[in-house]
Amino acid sequence: MKQVILKIYGDVQGVSFRWRAKEIADKIGIAGWVRNEPDGAVKVVAEGEEAGLKDFIKKCYTIPSARVEKIDDEWEAARGEFEEFEIKY
Repeated sequence: MKQVILKIYGDVQGVSFRWRAKEIADKIGIAGWVRNEPDGAVKVVAEGEEAGLKDFIKKCYTIPSARVEKIDDEWEAARGEFEEFEIKY
């Protein structure tokens, strides 16, 4: 199990990105959270199997209403602190 911290840049706020990210996470079976950042980016902290997390990152680039320019990722060992994937406000 791994944890990844993502900072997602581009046109990702006000385009239902967080809700789509939650749908993707729920389908893949990863836990964590997503929130808008003051600088216009979106932050994600997610835990799960490494392959599932990599699939999640790949699918974030294809969210229809968004235009993702880049995703910074920081990988760590999972801490087991999440039970589901949530949208933070």
